[in-house]
Amino acid sequence: MDILVLGASGQLGSCIKKVASQKQLASISFPDETAGNILDYIALEKLFVAEQPKFVINCAAYTAVDKAEDDVELCGQINRDGAKNIALLCQAYHAVMVHVSTDFVFGGQSVNLLKEEDIAEPINIYGVTKLAGEKDIAAVLSAHYILRTSWLYSEYGNNFVKTMLKLGAEREELNIIADQIGTPTYAIDLANAILAIIESGKTAYGVYHYSNEGVTSWYDFAQGIFELSHTKVRLFPIPTSKYPTKAVRPKFSVMDKTKIKETFDLEIPYWRDSLLACINQLALINVPQN
Repeated sequence: MDILVLGASGQLGSCIKKVASQKQLASISFPDETAGNILDYIALEKLFVAEQPKFVINCAAYTAVDKAEDDVELCGQINRDGAKNIALLCQAYHAVMVHVSTDFVFGGQSVNLLKEEDIAEPINIYGVTKLAGEKDIAAVLSAHYILRTSWLYSEYGNNFVKTMLKLGAEREELNIIADQIGTPTYAIDLANAILAIIESGKTAYGVYHYSNEGVTSWYDFAQGIFELSHTKVRLFPIPTSKYPTKAVRPKFSVMDKTKIKETFDLEIPYWRDSLLACINQLALINVPQN
């Protein structure tokens, strides 16, 4: 089992590296951003020739949602063209592609759990480019898994949990949006799911939804962060209209995970349980060294 991870230095790539180490996977590689530049087809092909991967996990993405509204070209290059480059090379070198996408491919108007076959109607540039990447992958490569996820966080990189802990230590009160509903996803759990799919040996290719179990708002997510980390801060719920952003966010993006659970026999943790695990890891990282 030879696995190549692209976007290895990001949040999810770092989590895959940690989980692979725990599993003692020897045949997995994490090239740097030069060798694994998904926009440089020639360099990427050299990597494929050298590594001869059986599976390629694409964690590389443009994820600055608000910035993407002004940085349309680069966002499209990374999320659409880069994904297509990988798919073309996977097709040429007979590798299976595992690609990470987003709940932002949906418009957020539904009040029902979102299924893989539901109509995707993104309402911001980030979502538009991620959906374009999904379509280009499917057009050139049959052997693919596209995993849509949501509200990703971990002890690595920049994310909502780390931001809240930082602000909670600096401020006495915070206003948090309460009318955007979704599900947080611990990137360690997603990393475990990706490797479990690869290890399953199944060829049930296609689109899958993965997040932690449960439903919450950003406000309740923040409350959970502060409760579990024993941080004292006053929280006030506000509507989206009171916190305008460059990019419009989906109001509701809770995904149905029945397909991935049944296909790969996955047990998915509840979001608060995974949040506690992450907070405990962050506490270990931040313990002062003597």
